[in-house]
Amino acid sequence: MKTPQTLALDFDGIICNGLQEYFQTTWRAYCQVWSTSSGTAPETLAQQFYHLRPVVETGWEMPVLLRAILKGFSEEAILQNWPNIRDRVVVEDDLNPKMLATQVDAVRDRWLNSDLESWLALHTFYEGVIPKLQALSEQLPIVIITTKESRFVKALLQQAGLQIPDDRLFGKDCRRPKAETLRQLKTTSPTPIWFIEDRLATLQTIKQQRDLTDIALFLGDWGYNTQQQQQAANRDPRIHRLSLAQFGQEFSGWLQS
Repeated sequence: MKTPQTLALDFDGIICNGLQEYFQTTWRAYCQVWSTSSGTAPETLAQQFYHLRPVVETGWEMPVLLRAILKGFSEEAILQNWPNIRDRVVVEDDLNPKMLATQVDAVRDRWLNSDLESWLALHTFYEGVIPKLQALSEQLPIVIITTKESRFVKALLQQAGLQIPDDRLFGKDCRRPKAETLRQLKTTSPTPIWFIEDRLATLQTIKQQRDLTDIALFLGDWGYNTQQQQQAANRDPRIHRLSLAQFGQEFSGWLQS
């Protein structure tokens, strides 16, 4: 496999660990959607949310995940059957995904604007990732493709000291699937392109696109994925499982099993 000339990465779960912020923002949004007797989350809820975060594809699902947990769905059931459970909760509670997405983003916006320091403090960057990307950015274009709003990503990257030009940052506000963004990237950036993502389903969708077979796909196993998903990646010849230790190595080390 040829060395990449463009490196594309997901943000949450690959560059940034935002689990604490995800939970705090989601709980605030949850309290707005469902009346609660107390603004204090149940003691074990955060840990359950952290463990189940890999099932979430986009932000509107996060309050639904909390609702499913509090409705009594087991972790095993959610891990095995999240789409059906999610859709059931949406119907039973008469929810509107677009409104949920707006509420989650509004909570995050208010928090960011009123107390940026405390919001930033809930995020950490995976060990070694920022220095590695800073070094790589001197060799080839670094592109971020994420379902997070660009304005939130920019605030976090500024804190980390990593400069990504606006035309190389594709957030949720771009309103297109990651496969389509990669397709566009092939026409505007040097190839080959390597893409790192922590969500297996996203990589499986991309690999089905016949015109994207020349893009190397990597599952970052330090992100929001499960052991079962990692094992599935091990069995897939099209997807390379990548550890955080491998990420810090030369590109040739990324391809070693």
